[in-house]
Amino acid sequence: MSLRVEEPGEVPAGTVRVARRAFPRGSLAIRVRDELGVLFRDEDFASVFPGRGKPAWSPGRLALVVILQFVEGLTDRQAAEAVRARIDWKYALGLELEDPGFDHSVLSEFRDRLVGSNAGRGLLDAILAAAQERGLLKRGGRARTDSTHVQSAARELCWLELVGETLRSALNAVAAAAPAWLAGVVAPEWFEHYGTPLQESRFPKSRTKRVEVGERIGADGMFLLQAAWSGQAPPEVRSLDAVELLRRVWVQQFEVVEGVVRRRGPKDVPPGAMRVVTPYDPQARGSVKREIVWNGYKVHFTETCEPDAPNLITQVVTTAAPVPDDRMAAVVHARLAETGRLPSEHWVDAGYVSAGALAAARRDHNVALHGPLPGNTTAQATGPYGQDAFTIDWEKRQVTCPNGVTSTQWRNGQSQQALPVIRVRFSPADCRPCPALRDCVSSPKAERREISLRHRDEYEAAQRARALQQTDEWKKRYQVRAGIEGTISQGVLAFGLRRSRYRGLDKTSLQHQLTGAAINLTRIDAWLTSTPRARTRTSHLAALRPTGLPAGRSRQGPN
Repeated sequence: MSLRVEEPGEVPAGTVRVARRAFPRGSLAIRVRDELGVLFRDEDFASVFPGRGKPAWSPGRLALVVILQFVEGLTDRQAAEAVRARIDWKYALGLELEDPGFDHSVLSEFRDRLVGSNAGRGLLDAILAAAQERGLLKRGGRARTDSTHVQSAARELCWLELVGETLRSALNAVAAAAPAWLAGVVAPEWFEHYGTPLQESRFPKSRTKRVEVGERIGADGMFLLQAAWSGQAPPEVRSLDAVELLRRVWVQQFEVVEGVVRRRGPKDVPPGAMRVVTPYDPQARGSVKREIVWNGYKVHFTETCEPDAPNLITQVVTTAAPVPDDRMAAVVHARLAETGRLPSEHWVDAGYVSAGALAAARRDHNVALHGPLPGNTTAQATGPYGQDAFTIDWEKRQVTCPNGVTSTQWRNGQSQQALPVIRVRFSPADCRPCPALRDCVSSPKAERREISLRHRDEYEAAQRARALQQTDEWKKRYQVRAGIEGTISQGVLAFGLRRSRYRGLDKTSLQHQLTGAAINLTRIDAWLTSTPRARTRTSHLAALRPTGLPAGRSRQGPN
C-alpha cells in the first residue's frame, strides 16, 4: 500500500441533505465534523506509508474510523459496515452516499502501521489541538493523574504451562525455519509431549510427579539450547525470537546442579520487572497492588479538571506492570511539555509523590505537584531528638543537634532505593558522653548519631509540602483529584480499559491512546450538547444514613 494524498473537501451536498433529514438533532459523528472540522489529514501519515504500491484508503479518514470504532465499541467488521451503511459516519468522513468503503482487514493493517511508527500519540494530540482551537482546552490550569492495572491478552499460565509452552513455541519456530535440522535433533517422545498445547489439566496432581515433569521439561529445553548453539546448527536458529525467549526463560527458571537441570528456588529467580510470565506476550510482567495480582501492564491517564471546560485527557502513558507510580510524574511532565500542555497545578495520589518528584516538577517544568507526601517513618523521625529537631546549615555543610553539638562528616551517598542522599555523622567523642545518647540513637550499640538527608532542593520541597498538607485549605483543594477515578471507571466500563485487546506493550499502548481519544470525543460531544456531568451515585442503603452518623463508620448494635 502507498499513500496518495487527498485534500479533504466539504461534505458532499447529497450526504449533507440526507444526514440532516436522518439526524435532525445531530449525532456525535456529525457534531465532531461540524464543530472540530477535519481532525486528520493524509499528509500526517506520510511516514506510515511507502511512496510506491497500490493506493491505500485515505489514512486521515481511517484514523477517524478507528477512534469512532472505540467510541461505539465496534469490531472491525462492524466499523467497516458503519462506513458503508451509516449516514452520520459518511458525513463525519466527508464521503459520498454511494462510497463502498473498505474491507474490514484494512483496519487491522492500519493499526499495525500506527504501532510501527508510534503514531498513536498523534491521534490524541490532533483531537486536543482541535479542542484547543475551539476554546475547549486552555493552557496551564489544573490537571490530575491516576493509573490502573491492565491484564494481558494472553491467558495466565501456571509454572509448568509457562516453561512447557515456551519450549513448545520454540520448537514450532525452529520447525518452520529449519525443519531438516530439527528432525535430526528432536527426541521421538517430544512429539507426544509438545505436539499440542500444554494445559493444567494434562499435568499430574501429585507434587512429586509435577516436579518430575518440570525437570523433564527443563532438561529437554536445555538440550535444545545446547544443540542450537552447537556448530552443527544453522545460524538462523539462534536468531529466532522464540529461541532467544527460550534461553531467557531457562536462565530465569532453571539452574544446572551437578549436571542435572533443576528449578530455581523462589529467592533465586529474578524480580518481577524482568521475569517473563508468558511466551505469548513476552513484554507482559507480573505485579501486585494490595490484593490485586495481575500479569500485563499499567496505564496512566492525565486529564484537565477545570469547571468551565470539559475534562479532556491530555496524556496517556502505558508501562509494564511493575513500574512504580513514583517514577511517572517526570515522564508525564516531559511529554506534556513537548506538546505545550503543562498544567500549573498537578494533583495526584500518594503513589506519585516523593521529595524528588516535587523538586523536579518545580525545577524542570515550573509545575506545582500536589499529593499526600508520606511521612518519615524511621525510628529516629520523631521525638525530642527526631530529625526535624536538628538544625541544618547547607552552606557550611553541617548539622547541629538539639544539644548544640555539630556534625563532623558530610558526604554524598545512596539510599537503599538507590536514591541520592547526604550522609551526616557526628563524632563518637561528642556523642558517647552525652546523657541523651540512648534517646537520640535507635541502636543499643551505636556510639554516635547518623542522619540521612535528601539534597537541599528535595529536602526543602518535602518540608514545604508536609506543612502545606496540614492545612484545611489544601485538604479541601485536594478533593479535585478524586474526579480522575471517574475517568478510570469510564475507561473500564465503556472501553474495557483493564483488559488488553492486543499482545505487546506497543499495541497495548495504541489501544490506550485510542481509548483516550474516544473518551475525549464523547466528552466534547457532551459539552457541546450541554449534557450535565454525572453525579456521585449514592446507594439506597447509604441514603438511609442518619444525619449524625459519620461517613465510613457504622453502629455495632444498640447502646
